[in-house]
Amino acid sequence: MTRILILLSATALASPALAQANNQQHAAHSATETQAAQTTPSSDPHAGHTSASEPADDSHAGHEMQPAQEAPDPHAGHRMPVSEPTSGHTAQGHEPGIPDPPVGPPPPAALNGPRNAADAMFGTGVMTDARGILRREHGDITTYNVLIDQMESRITKGRDGYFVSAQGWYGGDIDRLWLKSEIESDFREKPEQAEVQALWSHALDPWFNLQTGIRYDFEPSPERAHLVVGIQGLAPYWFEVDGALFLSDRGDLTARFEAEYDQRITQRLILQPRVEVDFALQDVPEIGVGSGLSKAEVGLRLRYEIVKEFAPYIGVEYNETFGDTARFERAAGGDVSHLSFVVGIRAWF
Repeated sequence: MTRILILLSATALASPALAQANNQQHAAHSATETQAAQTTPSSDPHAGHTSASEPADDSHAGHEMQPAQEAPDPHAGHRMPVSEPTSGHTAQGHEPGIPDPPVGPPPPAALNGPRNAADAMFGTGVMTDARGILRREHGDITTYNVLIDQMESRITKGRDGYFVSAQGWYGGDIDRLWLKSEIESDFREKPEQAEVQALWSHALDPWFNLQTGIRYDFEPSPERAHLVVGIQGLAPYWFEVDGALFLSDRGDLTARFEAEYDQRITQRLILQPRVEVDFALQDVPEIGVGSGLSKAEVGLRLRYEIVKEFAPYIGVEYNETFGDTARFERAAGGDVSHLSFVVGIRAWF
């Protein structure tokens, strides 16, 4: 019992001394680490500083923080592959291994067989009737058009007059009956010129029509009839042309050529230059026509389409006669040339 008490007393006396020794050893170790941190330069400009607003963390006192290691790059040491073009063509423009398409005429088999493929299925007789119905309903339409190209008053120094030029047709796409008429005169006098043409018109192509028929002149006197052969249509660059030869019942051969062009300034305002020239193979004194170039008319008209079918216009017209025609005109007391101011209407329906 006495020994146990002695051992307990010795242990109690030794514990404070052992704790003091441990504390001294730990303080020495902390001082050594602090001195090493001060002698080693830091890359962080704020190393060793604490925030004044935050209390120091005593749990990590005396411990040095280890920098975080970066994750390794999975592509480190590898060469990136060169991307290939996404197109299936090489630099020459063709995919390797694929030949160029053939260039040449179609194979002979493509030109064999019936002209109309439906004949092989339904029979030629049935399809011939069907195509006839289709033409009649959609391609063989009979229609008409009437155009008053010029209906105008001509104001000229010393004489005022009027001029009317109209034409119309009735028929289909290929063959038509075509009527044309012109009347020219001074006011309060009988017409100086009055003619009517009745023509059969046949389409030569989508642009031009062959026209043949008769023309009858009521004025000037004496009256006479003509055989007519001409071409009317739309020339390149959208020039509307009309040319014809006339053989009279007295053997006189004359010709006429007309051309006009519609220059759109706006969708409604249109400027139209126009020219007409007349020729004769021989002199015809009774009607005042000389051989060669007999007459020329040059006009410029500006019209405004109130609607497509109706357009008033203003313009100028210059007329001149040449050669023997001018000589006949002077002998009759007329003017060989004159300039007129015109006001008129163009309409169609």
